[in-house]
Amino acid sequence: MADAGGAIPAPIIVKKITIVEGGHHGGAWKVAYADFVTAMMAFFLLLWLLGATEEKQRKGIADYFTPTLVKMRQNSAGADGLLGGSSLTDPDNYPNRQGQTGTRTITIPRGVTGGPSEAGGRGEMDSKKLKELQDKIERKLVQRRQLKHLARQVRVMRSPEGIRIDLMDNADFSMFELGTTILTKEARGLLEVMSETLKDEMSPLIIRGHTDSLPWRSGVAANNWSLSTGRAEATRQALVLGGVAQTRFARIEGVADTEPLVTDDPADPRNRRISLLLLDARSAPLGGAGAESPPGKGKGVK
Repeated sequence: MADAGGAIPAPIIVKKITIVEGGHHGGAWKVAYADFVTAMMAFFLLLWLLGATEEKQRKGIADYFTPTLVKMRQNSAGADGLLGGSSLTDPDNYPNRQGQTGTRTITIPRGVTGGPSEAGGRGEMDSKKLKELQDKIERKLVQRRQLKHLARQVRVMRSPEGIRIDLMDNADFSMFELGTTILTKEARGLLEVMSETLKDEMSPLIIRGHTDSLPWRSGVAANNWSLSTGRAEATRQALVLGGVAQTRFARIEGVADTEPLVTDDPADPRNRRISLLLLDARSAPLGGAGAESPPGKGKGVK
């Protein structure tokens, strides 16, 4: 429509603007990025904790987060709880007659020995005994300043026969003079510590001598069998002088180089060692230690 002057008015243009929140690609990437940064922070915090704490501290931190899980595990008879799966031989919570221990495979009558509970308890006692012996030996060696460096030469472990204590040689320490049964000065001090540690124990003892596989010089009549047996006997005599009762010794053994500690290198000096075995009740010989030989005499296995 024209106005009175005959001019045509300009058309009205409506411009529609759509505003997209967060820019061209939206804001979803920010959430993903924040999750990624949070995960990386947790990861580096975990690495820092592993590097800045000791084994006991890490165990304490782990135990702090496990009470609820342990409680759920103990109160669950099956696998319906969180981490509730268990072995067929684990004790369950099914009702049993008073005085019996129930498992899903068998119900053990009252008064019968054996089973997983007893084995677990025995393992805990063995571990405690090993730790006590190791700590006692290390404490006595530290008290003698000239012998404290020998703590790394003593290794206490569980064996099928009982508890075994290995006294090992290395490049800087030797229990005996080269090719002889003569104890070195440091070895005598070490055996004094072992005597103080073992003299109050009641377990029968086996002493086992080991050698490396280095060959003897030509013309020498001795061999590794006689040498290992002689070193075991020299160790027995030193322990007796230190206060260990002669009747405690079940037998003396020499096994030469047939049982190397470092199997990849039979000539390794650590294969030269003396093993002290504290027999448990199941491994003790019938009739008691020393029943087959008079006091003070050991049997050599050659």
